[in-house]
Formats: sequence, C-alpha cells, structure tokens
Amino acid sequence: MYRWRKLNEDERAATLAWRRQMKRPPHSPPHLDSGQRHYLITAACYEHRPHIGHTVERMNAFAAAWLDALQEHSIGIAAWVVLPNHYHGLVCTSEVSMLLKRLGRLHGRCSFEWNGQENTRGRQVWCNAVETVMKSADHFHATVNYIHHNPVKHGYVERWTDWPWSSASDFLAETHRDEAARLWKTYPIDRYGSGWDDPGM
Repeated sequence: MYRWRKLNEDERAATLAWRRQMKRPPHSPPHLDSGQRHYLITAACYEHRPHIGHTVERMNAFAAAWLDALQEHSIGIAAWVVLPNHYHGLVCTSEVSMLLKRLGRLHGRCSFEWNGQENTRGRQVWCNAVETVMKSADHFHATVNYIHHNPVKHGYVERWTDWPWSSASDFLAETHRDEAARLWKTYPIDRYGSGWDDPGM
C-alpha cells in the first residue's frame, strides 16, 4: 500500500496490467497454500497507527485472541510478537489461506469493537494480513531473531525479555542464553524488514 502511493500514474497502470496478466487480484497479494510449511504472518494497523496499543487491556485481549486464531489453523507457533501497531507470527501450517481468513474475521471483529469504544464508526483499522513462506533454515532462524528483536528495533524496550507481548522469554528459557546468542550471531537480521517494518512506522 505504501509503495503504491509513491508510483506515478504510468507505473500504477503498468503494475495493474501485469497483475491482470498474471491473473492476480488488482491490489491484494495472492495467498497460495503450498503444503505444510513455516510462514511469517504479518499485519499492521492502517497507517501504522497504534490501535492495538490503545490501552494495556486492549493489548492483552488482542494478543490472547490473536494467539487463539494462530493456534486454530497451525501445527505450531515458533515465534510471535504483538506491538501497538502491528504483529508478526512464525507458524507452521498447511492451511495458510484458512489462517488468513480467520485473521481477517478477527480484524473485522476488533475494528467494530474498537471503533465503538472510540466513537469512530467507519474508520479503517487494519491492513490485510500477509504471509511469507520460509525458504530455508537460515531464513527461519533469521525470522525468529527478527520477531524477538522487533520491540527493541522499534524502541519500545532495550532487551527482548522486557516486552511482555512476545515469545522471547519462552524462547530464551527453552533455548538457553548461550545457544540464543549463537543463533543471533549465526543468523543476523541485517536489513530484514527494511521498507515495510522500519522504525517509526
């Protein structure tokens, strides 16, 4: 969505023509089930506004409902984080399309509830959730590091374990700090997330 705004009219026309030629929807990315795989599932609030983080109670309630949705259509959750304006989850599933539909229903329910609480009926709250399939073990481990580092990257905390809406503490307890440190050095995040999850967004 944000890149679309930067395109001129000719670039937009060319992009739409290519999507039609490839039999893809005009704007929404296609969601293809490709067997039991690990996927990074990501969604942001519209314009990256902190709708999730309106209150601590909302953060807690949303994180619980979101994790329930992930568990409903996945075999396991490898890593997760919820921030005030977006979330990331690394899940193993053979039903990624069903999971994305389930998240769409959660987004709709939350939008209705939150807009009612804030007297903002009709306000757009969410962008669609999207999935990225893990292409290798390196990609998987870098994604785990990226997810757990996300609250630090965005300046909310100084250490992974300081952020309560994350699997970082469980990961460190299960993996142990020496192994977690080795994985951090072996699978650096480098510019992971650049352009779509930059600090300040």
